[in-house]
Amino acid sequence: MPTDSSPGTLPAREHLPAAAAGTPVLDVVIPVYNEEKDLQPCVRGLHEHLARTFPYAFRITVADNASTDTTPLVAARLAAELPEVTAVRLEQKGRGRALRTVWSASDAPVLAYMDVDLSTDLNALLPLVAPLISGHSDLAIGSRLARASRVVRGPKREFISRAYNLILRGSLQARFSDAQCGFKAIRRDVARVLLPLVEDTGWFFDTEMLVVAERAGLRIHEVPVDWVDDPHSTVHLVRTATDDLKGVWRIGKALATGSLPLDRLARPFGDDPRDRELTGVPGGLARQLAGFCVVGALSTLCYLLLYSGFRQFAGSQTANALALLVSAVANTAANRRLTFGVRGRGGAARHQAQGLVVFGIGLALTSGSLAALHTASAGPAHSTELAVLIAANLAATVLRFLLFRAWVFPDRPRTPLPRPRSPRPDDRARERTYGEGAGRTYGRTCERTAYEPGTGTDTTLRPRSARPHDTDPGDAR
Repeated sequence: MPTDSSPGTLPAREHLPAAAAGTPVLDVVIPVYNEEKDLQPCVRGLHEHLARTFPYAFRITVADNASTDTTPLVAARLAAELPEVTAVRLEQKGRGRALRTVWSASDAPVLAYMDVDLSTDLNALLPLVAPLISGHSDLAIGSRLARASRVVRGPKREFISRAYNLILRGSLQARFSDAQCGFKAIRRDVARVLLPLVEDTGWFFDTEMLVVAERAGLRIHEVPVDWVDDPHSTVHLVRTATDDLKGVWRIGKALATGSLPLDRLARPFGDDPRDRELTGVPGGLARQLAGFCVVGALSTLCYLLLYSGFRQFAGSQTANALALLVSAVANTAANRRLTFGVRGRGGAARHQAQGLVVFGIGLALTSGSLAALHTASAGPAHSTELAVLIAANLAATVLRFLLFRAWVFPDRPRTPLPRPRSPRPDDRARERTYGEGAGRTYGRTCERTAYEPGTGTDTTLRPRSARPHDTDPGDAR
């Protein structure tokens, strides 16, 4: 799997090569907080299932988020008995923090996590990670809301789950069906670039990761799961829902202002190196035309209403100019964002200036049409004026789309991606010594101590100098 990508982009996905004996292909993380009763049956059940059905080497990592009961001792005992199990201790709470820390330090090419209650049927685990191993997808999620899923849970949780995902679809235009199912996987090369863009350290971590990945064009594979609700779950629904809504507002604001560097996650179209050499291919002409028609119809309606209003106290030419000016500014802003997908404030002033030039051309067409009408008829009816303006605006609309596409918002040519370089000998030596990404987290440094069987010492990852938003004293998860 290539790991040396050019700055700002990810390389094309490739099928993971057969791993050497003993090298884990999959690292399943189980984040826990005070789970001394459920941890042992969960880990043993997962270990037995993977050993019996998974065709690659694997690792199970228990990520303890500052538990105050005997959970660390149970995790250490499991790590001592089962060679594929390791334990990690964090001194701060938060499921997102635990996943970020362990995933950032793992050397496995496929990273996954599941909840300790094993609500999800383990038969979905291999279908979850197979698309990542094959190179087909970047992330994979289990979905309880897919049609083929079989779910047993109470009406309260069912309502909250569906309402939350409906909010994500309406506010963030999310297309994935289930954001909070505790059953997800990600390729390590994607995680290395994606995780620094995810700020949340609690339960919203999943949603934020998926929204950012989807907006960047990464492929998310969904797997229908069989899921049985845990009646003894300690999740605080009201607090979690409040935190999630705050997260939705924050990520929505970041996407609206263009502050997220989504270009870091760009992949070549189709992930086929031959596609990088294609030139002159229209960039979504049909989609742009459909969006432009919708915006144009709304702008025309707005223009006619404004013209009728201004006509009450001004002449036809003045009313036409004022209505066209106001609607043109709104039309340029809407087409910039919705039709041509330009986000952020960069270049907004230039786009509006170019839009005003296009507005001037439209003004000349409509004003000329009105002048011709008044020359031909001394006192035309208001309905006749509107009919002439509609016809003139249709012609101006076609011209506006062509100018927008070719001049104001032209398609930027794709920059060919360099082929990943072959690893140097010192790279391989470094990876053999430290493991790629081992002991590294984003925004902090970690102290890692490997577990030595028989010594009673479990593997620890203790964050140092955490970022301000990493501190979450109210997070009881």
